[in-house]
Formats: sequence, C-alpha cells, structure tokens
Amino acid sequence: MPKPLLSRLRLLALALLALSLSACALLPSHDPLEVQVAGIQPLPGEGLELRLLVKLRLQNPNDAAVDYDGVALSLSVNDRRLASGVSDQRGSVPRFGERVVSVPVTISALSVARQALGLADGSRLDALPYVLRGKLGGGLFGTRRFTDKGTLDLSGVANPYRPLP
Repeated sequence: MPKPLLSRLRLLALALLALSLSACALLPSHDPLEVQVAGIQPLPGEGLELRLLVKLRLQNPNDAAVDYDGVALSLSVNDRRLASGVSDQRGSVPRFGERVVSVPVTISALSVARQALGLADGSRLDALPYVLRGKLGGGLFGTRRFTDKGTLDLSGVANPYRPLP
C-alpha cells in the first residue's frame, strides 16, 4: 500500500474514533431509579411453590420520563437466591414522579430448603441481608437496572426450636 494512502487511512480511523468518543459524551446521564418494596400479597401457587405479588414503588429523580416494557426481578436473602419473577407490563414513570408496579414472584420449595439450611448454621435472625435486583426493559439503550439492599429482622418470627415461655 502506498504511504500517502496508509497515512490517510490512519487519519480517518483517528477521526472516527474521536467522533465516536464525543458521541458517547453527548448522551444524557441519568440518575438511577429509586426502588422500594411497597407491598407483598399471597397468590395461588402450584405444587410445592409459593407465589407472591410484589409491589414495587419506582421513583424517577430525572427530568425525563422513563418508559418501560417488561419487568424482571430477583431476591436473594442471606446470599442465597430466594425468589424471582417477571411481568410483561408496559408503562412510564413520569419525570420527577413515581409509579407502583406489581410483579408476581415464585419461591420454589428448594429455595426454601436452602434458606432453612442456611439459617440452621446459627445466623442472626435480626439482621439477615437481602438484595433485590431487577430491570425495567426498554430496548437496546433504554433498559434500566436497579438494586435495593438492606437487612430483614425476622427475630419476631416464631422459632419452632425455641422453648415456649
């Protein structure tokens, strides 16, 4: 290849790289959605599974609405996966607004057994860590992921191995 052509190709590649990097900088930045569990209701299950309807409160701290097409979530307690669910709901969380979204989740008997075995090791029931992860579907660049972490206090739940007063 002649030297002038090779240097032009390098210059063109450098210009394309600079344009692509500047295009990324022009994309608007978004604050993450705030997600909290607003409620939980029992649903009919099948066989050995437990079904719940989890209501999530989505808060949008941005100046543009967030459109979504589908919701997925997963709940881990004490570093063990407990429940997961999906919903094909569509909607929008208004700018500087909020929306409640309901997602049916399933807890399998195997997940319950894993949790029970994990608690048998002497874990404290007053500070069980949980992580709720999920996403709002929105196409190639519109998918929004969220995470909520905290601790559960199950010390008030009856322990079948504790003697009655």
